[in-house]
Amino acid sequence: MGNEWHELTDLTGERPFVVTSVRLDRSGVRIEGEFELPPLARLRYEDQVFVSEFVRSHGSIKDMEKAFGISYPTVKNRLNRIAAQLQLVEVEVEATAPSGDDVLGMLERGEITADEAAERLRR
Repeated sequence: MGNEWHELTDLTGERPFVVTSVRLDRSGVRIEGEFELPPLARLRYEDQVFVSEFVRSHGSIKDMEKAFGISYPTVKNRLNRIAAQLQLVEVEVEATAPSGDDVLGMLERGEITADEAAERLRR
């Protein structure tokens, strides 16, 4: 299956495509319809391999440099290019910023220092 997937991603390139049939391997059950691929499956095969190795190396850029024989900036550039294609989660800045009460609660629980609390409250 890996080789066929590689050929498919080479054929389609960066163009989006829709899967219209799925067959369950052992049962022979076939499902027809239009199925959108998950974001990782939309990446080119080489990028899927790169992401898999990145996860396997626990996000170590140093390990990625060794595995692919490339430099730190090359690893970072490739990760940035891949990340731009994924956009899995949209983050609202206001929703992620803790309120004043949250900051004070974190300070009371000893989760942050007084200096960190002051800095967060200034933002």
